[in-house]
Amino acid sequence: MAPRIRKRRERPRRPRLERGGWRHLPAALIATGFLLPLVFMVTGSLRQVGLPPPRTPELLPSPLAFGNYGEAFDLVDIPRYALNSLVVSAIAVPLTLLFASWAGFAMARLPARARTALVALSLVALMVPVTALLVPRFAIFKTLGLTDTYVPLVAPALMGTSPFYVLIFYWSFRRLPQELFEASLLEGLSPFAVWRRVAMPLVRPVTVAVGLLAFVFTWGNFLDPLIYLFDADRFTLPLGLRALAQLDRQDFPLFLAGAAAATAPVVGAFLYVQRFLFEQHRGAGWLGR
Repeated sequence: MAPRIRKRRERPRRPRLERGGWRHLPAALIATGFLLPLVFMVTGSLRQVGLPPPRTPELLPSPLAFGNYGEAFDLVDIPRYALNSLVVSAIAVPLTLLFASWAGFAMARLPARARTALVALSLVALMVPVTALLVPRFAIFKTLGLTDTYVPLVAPALMGTSPFYVLIFYWSFRRLPQELFEASLLEGLSPFAVWRRVAMPLVRPVTVAVGLLAFVFTWGNFLDPLIYLFDADRFTLPLGLRALAQLDRQDFPLFLAGAAAATAPVVGAFLYVQRFLFEQHRGAGWLGR
């Protein structure tokens, strides 16, 4: 007589979202911490001018003063300053991507000893305070007669803007199969063609991420325009909004309205490119798999 096999009762499986939802809790808390200043900025920009700042958190003021945005635009020529910032960003961001990717690709193709030395040098360069370079840079541009122009604002892009961007491209190119580059060279492609036709298409999400970081940095750069620009017609948006910060303390909603208007393009840029970041992050070249 064959032994009876007792059927095992299967427990109902919990939904996948319910089982793994707690894993997203830390990320949600961090995201909330980053969003709170934006929420405060938007809600504060809708408060009535002349009222003291609220002493308790205020989710939505009553009544809503949408006219603060129009008044802020009347006090400061925000469209002109935004156009100036857009011109600088339109030049600096492509140059940053070009030179940072060139440098990262060249480092990835070097022998191991030279590669290690350049990576160490890049890390050392990251630890140099920006303020230590302000005086030498200003002296150079003043000697060349380039102050009160956009050249000092764009010049860092010719060196990749930051060693961090170069290292991001370097790590991405190193994670690609090196045999792919060797085969491309054997097919007769030049190193430039290998970079343009083989390497760059495989690190497109990284290119989007670096481009977004470079745009955020260039758009919000306040210190360099403050040092090099003297003509008010050439002011970028962060420097132009300085006039709103000089208003009376009770007029802070106008300053927050200008800040919200300046932040909107950055938020819009992120919302536009985030699909490329999150849809292709598993592809080759995205900081590893």
